[in-house]
Amino acid sequence: MTLCKSLLAISLLASVNLAAALEIKPYSALELADLQGAGKPVALHFHADWCPTCRAQEKVFNGWKGDPAVPGTLLVVNYDNERELRKSMGVRSQSTLIVFKGKAETARLAGDTDPKALANALGSAR
Repeated sequence: MTLCKSLLAISLLASVNLAAALEIKPYSALELADLQGAGKPVALHFHADWCPTCRAQEKVFNGWKGDPAVPGTLLVVNYDNERELRKSMGVRSQSTLIVFKGKAETARLAGDTDPKALANALGSAR
């Protein structure tokens, strides 16, 4: 019986960690609104395929995908197509990361590829 309880506890912990692990998804206004409305950590990565800095950031973010140490959801915004969103959020350059805890902005970086700086920004929404 003790072994079964231990296995159940491990299974529950693993599922909690997976639920809190970094998710990377394409941007949608509905997804952003849902996450912000629920008070969850969410970040917008304004990404352009032609941008080498964006690709470097993407590589760092993909390395954290599913990592429970980096919780929240990263929504990848197509920099070239989302002009109104850029304007409404005051985004002036691709490779901008904006982090929110609910609707409150907790961090903003532009052009930074340092994993520590990116992790600190994402961690600001905990």
